[in-house]
Amino acid sequence: MFDAAIAAALPQKSLRKFLPEPPSGRTIVVGCGKAAAAMARAVEARWKGPLEGLVVTRYGHRAKTRRIEVVEAAHPVPDMAGREAAERILRMVQGLTANDLVLFLVSGGGSALLSLPAPGITLADKQAINRALLRSGANIAEMNCVRKHLSAVKGGRLAAAAHPARVVTLAISDIPGDDPAVIASGPTVADVTTFADALAILRKYHITEPAAVVTHIEAAGDETPKPGDPRLANATLHLIATPQTSLEAAAKVARRAGVKPLILGDAIEGEAREVALVHAGVARQVKRHRQPLPAPCVLLSGGETTVTVRGHGRGGRNAEFLLALAVALGGEAGVWALAGDTDGIDGTEDNAGAIATPDSLARAAACGMDAKAMLANNDGYSFFSGLNDLVVTGPTLTNVNDFRAILVTQS
Repeated sequence: MFDAAIAAALPQKSLRKFLPEPPSGRTIVVGCGKAAAAMARAVEARWKGPLEGLVVTRYGHRAKTRRIEVVEAAHPVPDMAGREAAERILRMVQGLTANDLVLFLVSGGGSALLSLPAPGITLADKQAINRALLRSGANIAEMNCVRKHLSAVKGGRLAAAAHPARVVTLAISDIPGDDPAVIASGPTVADVTTFADALAILRKYHITEPAAVVTHIEAAGDETPKPGDPRLANATLHLIATPQTSLEAAAKVARRAGVKPLILGDAIEGEAREVALVHAGVARQVKRHRQPLPAPCVLLSGGETTVTVRGHGRGGRNAEFLLALAVALGGEAGVWALAGDTDGIDGTEDNAGAIATPDSLARAAACGMDAKAMLANNDGYSFFSGLNDLVVTGPTLTNVNDFRAILVTQS
């Protein structure tokens, strides 16, 4: 099921039917995200006519291209390679005419990868605020609201810079609800959020540093382009892959195996360990009362959970979800689970996710591991590594966010 979810979101499968007709003028291909290089390769394979451009992707997510340059940069905390790539991309789209086309390829991870600070903000400031937001428990929409108001390219600014050229965005969504303005902080999409919203988020999570960031947001100087801005009148966007599409692909695999699938939602958010408690409760309801459907069945869900980091362990949100799920189930017989990030990287680790089994806690105890203590220390990676139950795919070159499957059997 996890393999099918990833395959459904690969650019070479989904991008072709959304390509526009070549313009009479130039075609500039730019982009950002964990799938940006694979998307660029798919464009090159199908494009009829000349093109040029640059995309930036995460280290290790490169795909071989011939005409579109690929730059690798850091994620989730931006680095100088991403900053320089963003600056080059901004220059590429400036000075175009109405006869030209900008094809913008965007996927999850693009917000950190396309990082060009607004005047008065340094790269170090952007790195510090990213770290603070990642540790705070802020959700992706909140993080991207702040990022838009610290950027020279996000929140519609890139499309505004390309005016009067036609801008066509092809997007792979990793966002709960598939809001185009949130995917990679919406460089080509009008922004409904404001500096006031960004300031409220900083205050909500008690973020007071770096001082330059707070000062910039309080000053509320250069607001992002809003809906109706004439500079965005010639910009369109197409979603070429979404979390729901991947969940439906996984459901087909389950049906072929004689297991009833139930998609709980493609936009589930919240603290990973709290989401795990809800999923554990649904699994128990299936076991005990055959509701909302009888076993054998599989509970599928997508979206993006968050982790408020309080410990010093290793592990992304999927490992945290699974460890919390295992603790909540307490060794419940007949319940198996997989959680993984469809980009192949759970947080900053080398695994996509992990698998929890009915005997995970017993095997861990036999190895001298205390599951509850490791959960308190945000150490899900070490827990599942110790059990040899990590799921390692390597970079998948796509990203429709987290995938969770809980298989409930009759035994």
